[in-house]
Amino acid sequence: MKEYEVVWEIFNLCSNNQMRDVFIEEVRIADPEDYVKSKFAGKEVSYEKSVPENGTVIYDIMTSGIKQRMSFTEI
Repeated sequence: MKEYEVVWEIFNLCSNNQMRDVFIEEVRIADPEDYVKSKFAGKEVSYEKSVPENGTVIYDIMTSGIKQRMSFTEI
């Protein structure tokens, strides 16, 4: 298992409000994708994974018409 800092962003749907909810936690997990799937278990969800040069694993998520992002940075 590896330890990650997870930043979970939930983007606001209001056009005049550019703020977003941001949650940060440290987790010890085997696979970031399994973690994402467990967070949204039982919901209709789609996501795209990207890994920029810095190695952070990013999932852009769409569920219930709300855009979200989970970023995993290994500690």
